[in-house]
Amino acid sequence: MRDRRWSVRLLASLVTVAGLVAGCGPATVTSSPVATPTVTSPPVATPTVTSPPVATPTVTSSPVATTTPTPSPGGGSPAVPDETGDPGDEPVGSETPAVGYTPGPTGALAPTSMARLPGEPDPALTPGSLNPAVTQAKIGSTICKSGWTATVRPPASYTNGLKAAQIIKYGYKDKSLASYEEDHLISLELGGNPTDPKNLWPEPYTITLTDGRRVGAHVKDAFETKLKTEVCAGKMTLAEAQVEVGDHWVHYEFPIP
Repeated sequence: MRDRRWSVRLLASLVTVAGLVAGCGPATVTSSPVATPTVTSPPVATPTVTSPPVATPTVTSSPVATTTPTPSPGGGSPAVPDETGDPGDEPVGSETPAVGYTPGPTGALAPTSMARLPGEPDPALTPGSLNPAVTQAKIGSTICKSGWTATVRPPASYTNGLKAAQIIKYGYKDKSLASYEEDHLISLELGGNPTDPKNLWPEPYTITLTDGRRVGAHVKDAFETKLKTEVCAGKMTLAEAQVEVGDHWVHYEFPIP
């Protein structure tokens, strides 16, 4: 009986010790999950930059004035104005005709010995004729006075009839009046006779030298104006200009011996 009690106590003690040993063992620590904070950056506002509209300038070009040249009475190329504003030798029907002039020789220039070139008149038919009212002493009141040539230019009714007759005399194959300017050989702006047939001739608008250089009526018109400018500036005498613009004007213009 006593041994049983000791055994029971011993068992109880062992149980107690086992429990204590069990209680002293390593505890299992369960870590609580650490919450990772979510950092949300505030949205950065992107400023909207609105560029002011760039105004495109409107460039308005000034209108270019178009000059309509005066047609020739025969319907051909227009007359070329000289630097005074007067038209060239081709007459305009609306202009006042010359007063006090009648066809006829009044001082034809002496012929020269140079060979005739294309663009030059036949000296036998058109030797040139001078206006006795124009002298070196009177250039200031005549050819160098603006608008003076309009006061001595003959009417188209006269020059057109003369042109038709002279086209036949010159033997031109082209009989169209529009192909020629009835030109004053010694131009009005250099003291040529306005109405003498010996100073007027049907000058072709289109004619060239053998090398292709143009020597038609418009080329001569420009040469006449150049000579007149030199005369009025005192760089050339009236007589010198009249010789150069005469029946060998192409020789002097280019120049050709």
